[in-house]
Amino acid sequence: MSSIRKQAIAGVKPGDSFTVSRLFTEQDTIAFADLSRDYNPVHLDPRFAEVKNFRGLICHGLLVASLLTEIGGQIGWLASGMNFRFKKPVYFGDTIHCRLMITEVDERRRAKAEAVFTNQQNESVIEASLTGILPGLAEQQVMEAMLSEGDPTNKYREQPGSVSAGAE
Repeated sequence: MSSIRKQAIAGVKPGDSFTVSRLFTEQDTIAFADLSRDYNPVHLDPRFAEVKNFRGLICHGLLVASLLTEIGGQIGWLASGMNFRFKKPVYFGDTIHCRLMITEVDERRRAKAEAVFTNQQNESVIEASLTGILPGLAEQQVMEAMLSEGDPTNKYREQPGSVSAGAE
């Protein structure tokens, strides 16, 4: 059961933050290349990555940025806008931590958030700003019913220490 989903059912408010982490692998990048059809050689050919002055192959920026969808999917966030600033490359074997903080929520449940992605050296690799719509009371009630049924459509399973939710 997702602690993020539990927080969404209780109601998300400004100041709430959510953090997820993931180790990115070569297999992730190959699968993403096949799914997205982004076969940029900087992700797949070491010679190309070397002449681009990278120390190895790099993960797709949008693959790494997809950590936001892990959080958003558990919240039930309906995205209306995302703006990314890709600051440093992510290499195979890097563990990335994505921390999303809710900054605004209006009476219609329209929300804004900021996210920072850091690597295992605590270097910022991506910064993002988001807009979207949070679940209202009716959606929260459906999510609560889903949880009471074992959340059958949610294949997400938290790994110990990989997720956190709460107010700052």
